Amino acid sequence: MKFLVIGGGGREHAIVWKLSQSRHTDKIFCCPGNAGISELAECISVNDNNFDALLDFVRYEGIDLTIVGPEAPLSKGIVDVFEKNGRKIVGPNMKAAQLEGSKLFAKDLMKRCGIPTAEYKAFTSYLHAEDYVRMKGAPIVIKADGLAAGKGVIVAETVEEAIAGLRLIMKGRAFGDAGNKVLVEECIRGEEASFMAFTDGKTILPMVSAQDHKRIFDGDKGPNTGGMGAYSPAPVLTPELEAIVMDKVMRPAIKGLQSDGIKYKGILYAGLMIKENKPSVLEFNCRLGDPETQPVLARLKTDMVDIALAIADEKLSNINLEWRPEPSVCVVMASKGYPGAYEKGQVIEGLNDVKKMDNIFVFHSGTSLSRDNKVVTSGGRALGVTALGRDIRDAKNKAYNAVEKIHFKGMHYRKDIADRAINRFKMHDTPL
Repeated sequence: MKFLVIGGGGREHAIVWKLSQSRHTDKIFCCPGNAGISELAECISVNDNNFDALLDFVRYEGIDLTIVGPEAPLSKGIVDVFEKNGRKIVGPNMKAAQLEGSKLFAKDLMKRCGIPTAEYKAFTSYLHAEDYVRMKGAPIVIKADGLAAGKGVIVAETVEEAIAGLRLIMKGRAFGDAGNKVLVEECIRGEEASFMAFTDGKTILPMVSAQDHKRIFDGDKGPNTGGMGAYSPAPVLTPELEAIVMDKVMRPAIKGLQSDGIKYKGILYAGLMIKENKPSVLEFNCRLGDPETQPVLARLKTDMVDIALAIADEKLSNINLEWRPEPSVCVVMASKGYPGAYEKGQVIEGLNDVKKMDNIFVFHSGTSLSRDNKVVTSGGRALGVTALGRDIRDAKNKAYNAVEKIHFKGMHYRKDIADRAINRFKMHDTPL
């Protein structure tokens, strides 16, 4: 079978990597791909916003199934275009993708369905939003309503920070049209976790849990990023709590959309805040998380093609998900300046040395090939170095041992990925 993967980040590299292991796979294409993906798939230069051109490519090459990685094409309706033309594709349609494309849409759905989430209020007027912030006080959360590449959320510790965030989004247009509307939310403290599931609109199959590290610096300091690392499983999501999330979050969300005449197929991702063993939904995403995908798919034993076809054909009830028992840790290596303006074109050295290491996978996020065929940085997050280990500490050590073999000018990465899980095990005297 032939497959097309839309996207060019670490998430898409992990998807391509899993597809390449399938007994069904003859050929993989990726649009636009990256330097790492090019080792497993043929990267094509079609504009991923030009759905008609992509459809023509799928027809010409005889692609059997397309998998969409990032949120932007989903929100713009790529699934609607493909399905209208009889082409199999994995991902929610435009109406369903509003769950991520509009935070207000998601919050209103949660409110209607009784899904636990923070108190919120939406504004299109800067002055009204500022008045509300001054009335509510801090800490408080400011969110751009639309897509902002994972960076449109400001957790303000003071009223001044909150107003600066409003000004940045609504007046400074830091996230463009995504900031036409803002949400001001109650700030819920606790521990974050990522809960992702496959769904065909009827059956929901949860994946193993994961925890992302959003802030740029160790100790969860500094501005939010797209994610600086992740690990799986997340000890905070106990089996009992996972069952609660399925009953109180995932199933109500799918049923709520159904009641609105929307069938949701693809990946459903709930970003959770856990406080006193109770989950509250921070946000929904309509695709796999990045970098959570890397450690999660590193543990997946079930054939990815079987899962993808079952989603497209609405036969997910036939799938039995199997996972490797070993924990996994992913450390993101970022370019100088990220999450702000970052450097590009820095030569990455040491990748071949890491390939010789067991249970280590380097997923490329922002890389390309130079004219002399060297791997260079092209994005803010360049690499996601992922390791499987006997336990979470072993996985962390393996990942950082691999990181130390890689070098590019100006690189930076967090040194504390998975420490929270290790400390939790210590606290409960549980073997690592």
